[in-house]
Amino acid sequence: VLHDIHLDSTTNVAQCFPDRGRSNGRFYAIDFDLQEIRQLRVHERTQLDTERNGLAVFSGRFPAQPALFQVPTLAEEIIMLAGLDHSRGRKTGLYIELKSPNWHRQEGLDLSAAVLSVLHQTGYWNRPEQVFLQCFDDLTLRQLRCDLQAPLPLIQLIGDNSWGEDSEVDYNYLRTSEGLSYIASYAQGIGPFVPHIYLGKTKAGIVQLSELVTLAHARDLLVHPYTLRRDELPHDVDSFTELLDILIQQAGVDGLFTDFPDMVVDFLRKPIIA
Repeated sequence: VLHDIHLDSTTNVAQCFPDRGRSNGRFYAIDFDLQEIRQLRVHERTQLDTERNGLAVFSGRFPAQPALFQVPTLAEEIIMLAGLDHSRGRKTGLYIELKSPNWHRQEGLDLSAAVLSVLHQTGYWNRPEQVFLQCFDDLTLRQLRCDLQAPLPLIQLIGDNSWGEDSEVDYNYLRTSEGLSYIASYAQGIGPFVPHIYLGKTKAGIVQLSELVTLAHARDLLVHPYTLRRDELPHDVDSFTELLDILIQQAGVDGLFTDFPDMVVDFLRKPIIA
């Protein structure tokens, strides 16, 4: 369970296995077996400069030094959550991203089949009310829906064409009426970048929103923008609460990705004053 396909920005892999990086200096998770990965210690995301100075990307968060945290497998994470659900009478959701599937396919690994295998083993294969699968690559989502018959809601992540994501998809097209209709043929929602919805403010301070949420809802698509961070706000937004108000109350999104879920829960629990 990692956000990246690399290990070096969030673990001490460079210290444990200094000779295992590729020619570009990165340490790829796929190049290590599970027993090797279990030797690593996880730390707050750090900057990857030439000197690997260990400075945290977000300095106000958990200290960057390696602690007693390890990298879990997806099965282990599910077992832990299932145990907590059992003891607390809860039903925790899973929101799983298949990261860089085309790159992994070139490396000999089918991420779609691997993820579905774990969901089968843990009994989460057929829990559409509890599991989302998301990916930036439309062909991978179509594979999940059509070829692998995954009975789970799928979310088409929408990036920016300038990022060079591991996909041939045109993200500008996916945000159009035609593109959203195409998404609706295989997915249940979209995960757009926050600036795809919030366009900034006028000189008078009026919030400007795109038509993306309206167009998506017209096609019965959920909208789950990413990633809301209180320490990385849009330049013209004064607080995390203001950003939540813009996206939830004004834009009407159905959910969102955030590094601060406790603050979002607090916001949602407050009564709305008309």
